[in-house]
Amino acid sequence: MVKTSRRECRKSAIIILYQKDLLKKKISELIENSMLGGQVFDEFTLNLIKGVDNHSEEIDNIISRIAENWSLERIAIIDRNILRVAIYEMLYEEDIPLKVSVDEAIEISKTMGQKDDTPKFINGILGKFLNNISDYKK
Repeated sequence: MVKTSRRECRKSAIIILYQKDLLKKKISELIENSMLGGQVFDEFTLNLIKGVDNHSEEIDNIISRIAENWSLERIAIIDRNILRVAIYEMLYEEDIPLKVSVDEAIEISKTMGQKDDTPKFINGILGKFLNNISDYKK
């Protein structure tokens, strides 16, 4: 079995979550279809996908509150899912340092982001979230 980097796992999770937004299909169906197509997901990737999906309403509310003057629908689908994965990690994955989640999201946004200024946008949103994370942690 090939060991996949955590960054690649995050990218795989973002792609599945992107497909969910775009195709309006269930996560379980998208995962199954990808696996039938030969894709292999490790536990970390599946945890991110399912975790974001299970907490999507809460995460979307956080993004909406932080992204002043931006409705959630106005944020590019891929960018929205980069934010979702990072915020999920920062809220629920206690073994991952907060700064790592932010840095990974920014790096991923450089290659997957919708626009040239996506890394700056992602950094701004996650920076605001990080500064007020105690307001959101339960």
